[in-house]
Amino acid sequence: MDNYMKIFQGTAFSSKSPKEIQILKDYLFCINAEGIIAKIAAPEDSDYQLLLDRYQGMPNFHRLADGQYFLPGFIDLHVHAPQWAQSGTALDISLYDWLNTYTFPLESKFSDLDFAKKVYNDVVSTLLGNGTTTALYFATVHKEASLLLAEICADKGQRGLVGKVVMDDPEQNPEYYRDADTRTALADTEQFIVAVQELAKSTKQGVYPVVTPRFIPSCTDEALKGLGELAAKYDAYVQSHCSESDWAHGYVQDRFHKNDAFALHDFGLLRDKSVMAHCNFLDDHDVDLFAETGTAIAHCPISNAYFANSVIPIAHFQVKGVEIGLGSDISGGFSPSLYDNIRQAVISSRMLEDGVNTSLPASDRGVPGSRITIHEAFYLATAGGGESLSLPIGRIEENYAWDVQVVDTKLPSAKLPIFNENENLDDVFQKMMYLIRPEHIREVWVQGEKVHSR
Repeated sequence: MDNYMKIFQGTAFSSKSPKEIQILKDYLFCINAEGIIAKIAAPEDSDYQLLLDRYQGMPNFHRLADGQYFLPGFIDLHVHAPQWAQSGTALDISLYDWLNTYTFPLESKFSDLDFAKKVYNDVVSTLLGNGTTTALYFATVHKEASLLLAEICADKGQRGLVGKVVMDDPEQNPEYYRDADTRTALADTEQFIVAVQELAKSTKQGVYPVVTPRFIPSCTDEALKGLGELAAKYDAYVQSHCSESDWAHGYVQDRFHKNDAFALHDFGLLRDKSVMAHCNFLDDHDVDLFAETGTAIAHCPISNAYFANSVIPIAHFQVKGVEIGLGSDISGGFSPSLYDNIRQAVISSRMLEDGVNTSLPASDRGVPGSRITIHEAFYLATAGGGESLSLPIGRIEENYAWDVQVVDTKLPSAKLPIFNENENLDDVFQKMMYLIRPEHIREVWVQGEKVHSR
C-alpha cells in the first residue's frame, strides 16, 4: 500500500459535468507529497477499511466533524487586486467615469510599495477566507508592485496568476497613470514574466505571469502586437477585457471596424491560455472564434449588473463550446465571494430568460433557454475555472490538486436550516450554495497545505 502525506475522510461535492454534481459520501481522500489527490476510496471499496486501519489516529489523518463538507476551492478568473481598496465605492456611475474618477487615481498609488503591500496582503487573505484558492489577478502598470503581488500569493499559499497591466496609449490614459511609453511597457512586461517564472520554481501551488493589456482602448497597436509576441515567446497566459459595455464595444468597432474578439486575435492575444473578462456583446462569429482558439470567458455577474449594460447569454455560449469560469471583478463587483457571484449568475440568467420589461407581452419579453441552475453556476466557479486555465484544479478527483474548502453547516452562530439528519444531500448542497457566508468556511487547503482556518 502506498504511503500518503495526508488522508481526509468526509463527504464531498464536486462537479461531474456542467449540469450535474457528484456526491462522495464518507469517502477517503489520499494526498501525496505534491499535494495531489493520489487516491479516492469509497466506503464499499476493498481497501477502504485497510486505509482506515492504517491511518486513523495518526497526525496526518483528518476526519470532518458532523455537518461539515468538502467543496472544491473556488477559482476566480477576474480580480483587480488594487481595486480591493475601493470595493463598494461609486457603483452608480458609468464605467468610463468610474475608471477616470476613482479607479485610475487609486491604481496610480501602487507606485508606493508600502501601500501596495498593505492592500495586496489583505486582498489575498480575504479571498482565501472566502474559499478562493486560485485567482487570476490584474495588478497595475507598476512592475515592482505587480511582482510583489505574485510574491504575496506565493507566501500565503494561494495559486496566483498575476498580470502587470499595460496602458501605453497617451491619448487614452491619464498622464499620471500609464506606462512611460510602449517600449518601456513591453520591456517591463518581459522582465515581469521572467521574474514570476523564476518565483514559480520555489512555489508549491504555482504562480504564473499573465500578459495583460488592460483593454484595447488603453493600448497602442504596437503594444498589442508586442504583447501577443511575448505571450507566444514565453507560452504565457493572457487576460484582458473584451466587449464589456456599450462604450467599450463601440470604441473597438470605431477603431478597427471589427469586434474586440477579432481585433485581439489579430494581435495574437486569443489562445488556449487566454481568459477574456465579461464578453457580454460577443456575436456568434466571436463565440466561434473563442471556441476555435480555446479562449475562455470570465463571467462576472455582479459586475455586469453595474457596468456591462447587458446580461451575458452564458447558456448560449456554453452550447457553442466555449470554456467559461466565474469572476468577482473586484471592485466592479463589490463582493470578494464567489458564492455571491454563483447566486447572481443564476439570478441574472433567470432575468434574461424571463425578461424585465413588463410593457411587452411575456412571449416577447425574454430570451428563451437562458437560465442556468445552481449546479451549473457551481461548475463555473470550480471545474469551469480549472478548464479555463488548463490546470488540474476545480474538482475533487484523482490527479487533481487538493484545493478544498471545509464548510460547516452546523456553526452555532449561523446554522443552516437543515432539520432532518437524513435530508437529501443534493438539497443540502443547494442550501450551502445559497446560504454560506465566510464564517461557515472553517478551513481552506491549497495543494495539500492548510492556508486558512477559523
